[in-house]
Amino acid sequence: MLNTTFTHDVRQTLDQFRRAVDQAFENFYGYQTQQTGSTPTEAARTFSPVLESAWNENFLNLRAILPGVPEKDVNVSVQNNQLVIEGERKLPDGFNKNAFTQLMYGKFYTAITLPTGLDVDHITCRLNNGVLDIQVPISEASKPKQIQIQSGELRKSITA
Repeated sequence: MLNTTFTHDVRQTLDQFRRAVDQAFENFYGYQTQQTGSTPTEAARTFSPVLESAWNENFLNLRAILPGVPEKDVNVSVQNNQLVIEGERKLPDGFNKNAFTQLMYGKFYTAITLPTGLDVDHITCRLNNGVLDIQVPISEASKPKQIQIQSGELRKSITA
């Protein structure tokens, strides 16, 4: 009886530790755990794409890493000054619930608030080898303009 009680306590402690570690790393690795069954071992992980951004003088460049996601399963839109990337990374054919994988699958949704001064009517997207490249042009009105400095004295005229 002591052996059974000890084993149960160890298993319960390890399950609590695993849940605490999953929760601690949930946001760090970009995935979330969701309970799909009655036991903790049936937890499913949802896919969340990794994003990066860069500016140059003409564009805001965004990149989302979407390995194994075909173009038909991705939707990019602009809503209320937010760029929305959503879709689904599906489990490959031949995989079932008894398969082992360290990759994340499932529906994803990411909304990025766009800064002012962008031309959202001319956004371009390209998905190539699992990398979604998005270019948002900077509007001409928002680009810096050089102002010429004139030299010489300012003449004042006095009228009588």
